[in-house]
Amino acid sequence: MWLLSWRDLQYRRRRFAIAVAATGLVFAIALLLSGVSSSFTTEIDRTVAAFTADRWIIPDSAKGPFSNAKAFSPNEVVDSVKGAKQVDAMVMNRVVFRSRDVVVFGTEIGGIGPRATTGRDVRRSGEAVVDASLGKAVGDDLTLGGTRFRVVGTTTGRTIFAGSPTAVISIDDARAIGFASQPLATSLLVRGVPHEVPTGYRTITNATAIDDLARPLQQATGTINFLRVLLWLIAVGIIGSIVYLTVLEQTRDFAVLKATGVTGRSIFRGLVVEAVIVAVAAAAVATLLALVIGPLMPLSVEISTGTYVALPVIAALAGVMSSLVGLRRALGVDPALAFG
Repeated sequence: MWLLSWRDLQYRRRRFAIAVAATGLVFAIALLLSGVSSSFTTEIDRTVAAFTADRWIIPDSAKGPFSNAKAFSPNEVVDSVKGAKQVDAMVMNRVVFRSRDVVVFGTEIGGIGPRATTGRDVRRSGEAVVDASLGKAVGDDLTLGGTRFRVVGTTTGRTIFAGSPTAVISIDDARAIGFASQPLATSLLVRGVPHEVPTGYRTITNATAIDDLARPLQQATGTINFLRVLLWLIAVGIIGSIVYLTVLEQTRDFAVLKATGVTGRSIFRGLVVEAVIVAVAAAAVATLLALVIGPLMPLSVEISTGTYVALPVIAALAGVMSSLVGLRRALGVDPALAFG
């Protein structure tokens, strides 16, 4: 049956090539969607980790440090925090730069906050460290919230809210942009673990801060995961239809096989071989398509090595499931047809 299956693939190579191409495109779209969904998670993890804070302090009414719309005076709060090694105020603003939303973090100069990966950190007012996705390099000028800045450093991959670039400026500049230079903050960055905070405020961990950033994307992520399931079902349907059509065309062949003593298990193995070969070949095509199309997409696509490794395995399982579509038809063939 192994040889017969291989001969059948050669005889109907055009049909199977079309099936491989169509299924490969479906697998590629599923891969790209996985990469988009993964980028949502990894960008959040990178951005939160860049702050190097052990804890965050926010008002009780706030869901998290990135969704807090209530500014407060930080001085009184900082003086009342007990047990922390260092407490710095932070201001978060959202501004528009060339029709793109930019999330601006105002932090204490030399204090707790994201560091540049290229160039240097902010040392004075009027300087900024921006993510490379903003299209600016060290030495360039840009205007954020009506204020002109000189780019002194850049970062890579520190975006939030599905690709919005981030910028780090001094807290005084951030206050000038968002709060008319009033001494306010939207959250506090903490080194160490405080054992006491003033009434009306609470301490949260980095994990809670990550959840706060992920919350606005939950519906988008859920939709992407739902579409991925549909794509896998479509792939199974494509391969299954090819297998079923092949079974219909080989009715007399199956009758001859059964008349000569070939068991139903052997026939099933033959169908599985054809379906799995098509599925695994489609996975190879999908990998190439994803590598080509991924960089062209407007959203960041981050497909892990594990996902690439898992794709042929998942494709093989899809092939096995697809082979079940024609199994009942093949097993139901009357051996007497071989003599008709």
